[in-house]
Amino acid sequence: MDAKEKAVAEENVLIRAGDCTLTFLPRLGAKISSIRVKDHELMQGPIAPLAPRTRTVAFDKADASGWDECVPSVLECTVDTAAGPAHVPDHGDLWRVAWEPITVSNTCATFRGECFSLPLALERAAALTQEGKGWQLRLDYKVTNTGNHPAPWSWCAHPLFASEAGDRIVLPDSVRELRLAGSGGARLGPADTRVSWPMAKLANGKTTDLGLGQPPESGIGDKLFAGPLAASESWAALERRRLGMRIRLRFHPAVTPYLGLWICYGGWPDGPGPKESCVAMEPSTSAADSLATTGPWSRVLAPGASFSWPMIVEIEPI
Repeated sequence: MDAKEKAVAEENVLIRAGDCTLTFLPRLGAKISSIRVKDHELMQGPIAPLAPRTRTVAFDKADASGWDECVPSVLECTVDTAAGPAHVPDHGDLWRVAWEPITVSNTCATFRGECFSLPLALERAAALTQEGKGWQLRLDYKVTNTGNHPAPWSWCAHPLFASEAGDRIVLPDSVRELRLAGSGGARLGPADTRVSWPMAKLANGKTTDLGLGQPPESGIGDKLFAGPLAASESWAALERRRLGMRIRLRFHPAVTPYLGLWICYGGWPDGPGPKESCVAMEPSTSAADSLATTGPWSRVLAPGASFSWPMIVEIEPI
């Protein structure tokens, strides 16, 4: 561990309930770097050393691990505002900056981060409890416009859950189709293709089960969107079959009616070097990764105004 990694590690914040422990890295966007149940790590590990970020570094040049918060955009973009054009970097601002710890206890932690591309601040409170044989992580978010002009914004959770061959992604039965945002090698076709779930046709005419985890040598990297989802559909789960655990996200149907789904089995980053092997279930305020892509999901926050929403993560035996 070099000096930079050591400095980051020394500032870890841990909360726990029974055999479940969460680790936060305040200096690195209050990243949830680890969700561990006994000896089982549930999050994607770093593909590069943990180190302070710059305002311009690409996401694939950093550690690309754990759970970050994407505000005010996932994709790099430029948006027009009343204060002039605002340039938002790759995966947003908040994974790049140190967050301020507000409150920390054995089972709860609250952090606040300030954006730099737009006058926005995000507060995230995390509370971990043991529920029967499993655990519940409740996350409460609040975004505030700290500026003097209206500010457009979007939010997307970015939890990279470790995955392996034989795992199962489970969506509500009513979800039969998703919109393709992108697919490595165009294996599912061009962007904006409607893709059947879970059995989908590949661009080469073959059929694949998108819900079934694949080995990292498969080289898969797909991003899809579901939604808008109804109240009864506002959940997604990853079943870790070998570990005998299910990770289920429940999200607010009015505030975050969209679900991004990043399925990566060795297909990203491009080029040589370590790859992700993970599934990211990403509740989102938007049906698109770019803040510059507008639609009925677009949101603008007035000066001084705040907006709040919850999310629940359930970890349970199967």
